[in-house]
Amino acid sequence: MPLFPMRKTVITETGAPSVRFIEIGSEQAGQRVDNFLIRLCKGVPKSHVYKAIRGGEVRVNKGRVTADYRLDEGDTLRIPPMRLPAPDQARVVPPAVFPIVFEDDALLVIDKPAGVAVHGGSGVSFGVIEQLRAARPDAAFLELAHRLDRETSGLLLIAKRRKALLALHDMMREGAGRKHYQALVVGDWVNDKQHLRQPLLKWLTASGERRVKVDALGKAAHTIITLKQRYGAYSLLGAELRTGRTHQIRVHLAASGHPIVGDDKYGRDEVRARFASLGFGRMFLHACRLELPHPLTGEPMVFEAELPPACTQILHHLERNS
Repeated sequence: MPLFPMRKTVITETGAPSVRFIEIGSEQAGQRVDNFLIRLCKGVPKSHVYKAIRGGEVRVNKGRVTADYRLDEGDTLRIPPMRLPAPDQARVVPPAVFPIVFEDDALLVIDKPAGVAVHGGSGVSFGVIEQLRAARPDAAFLELAHRLDRETSGLLLIAKRRKALLALHDMMREGAGRKHYQALVVGDWVNDKQHLRQPLLKWLTASGERRVKVDALGKAAHTIITLKQRYGAYSLLGAELRTGRTHQIRVHLAASGHPIVGDDKYGRDEVRARFASLGFGRMFLHACRLELPHPLTGEPMVFEAELPPACTQILHHLERNS
């Protein structure tokens, strides 16, 4: 059955789109109406979508709604005329295929490369999720179950069913899963195992850039650090997230005096320049292992992603020269 079984927008010879109505199914239920429209109306500026919602042109069951309204199964959504890209216009989001670690009818696990955002926004027109949707136009549902920073590589969970997405979100809130990372940091890390529990607070720079800092007014955060190997002036660490705060590993390590190599927000410019001269132009943070029960069956699952070649090569260089 197609994702949207009701009438589609029709573009006339003059380019004028028509009103359309969509009946919400079980896989769409629970989504915010703004997010649903932004995904559905590809090519329409977000500002137009929000203007249509504020103006009452978007209606659910004939009534006005706000942008944060969550759709229910059986709702009838009215979508006003919105000018979409012409059928022969070049695709805005290029499809992409990412290394698949695991896939079934509920879950997709990929090995995300560094340098790719997980979603569009903040100056990025598209990311992994938009490219996956473009590559899988027949997929009924694809949503990120969690986030990775753009420069972080490794395991990324994508839900293929809404029930799976909600279950994954519940697991992460309750700490049912385990996320393990590897990071190369500046300095000689002393302890074999250490718990970092500094609270973290989000703030904005003068230019509007989002940052995070250790602050007593921040939210509780817990990272478990284990020493993997020393390389003289650098150390390879394992990091297990027990909470999922923004930039948590990066800020905890920087606050401890051991910033991650290549980190352009919390690291050291001279270190980043030195590694760039060696051909290593990324942040050394990799999501290497995920342990969690299957979101629908409860079966225990373990996923692993090896360090990318660029990371292993720089470790070999450090080992030869430490």
